[in-house]
Amino acid sequence: MVESDPFKEYRVVINVEDQYSIWPTCKEIPLGWSDAGMAGSKQECLNYIKEVWIDMRPKSLKDAENQRKLLN
Repeated sequence: MVESDPFKEYRVVINVEDQYSIWPTCKEIPLGWSDAGMAGSKQECLNYIKEVWIDMRPKSLKDAENQRKLLN
């Protein structure tokens, strides 16, 4: 049996580490996350994340790697 999704609309959210997720628009965005400016169906939001989240490394790791490159 296929369960239907109880939420009709989602928003894309992003955290301080530049990691993306989706969250139902009817719920308050959790602490540590902010609205990334995209809302729509679950699939539309997942497609958006697939397009924009091209580097899965956390921001802190990218920053550390960039800093190390500057020092070398």
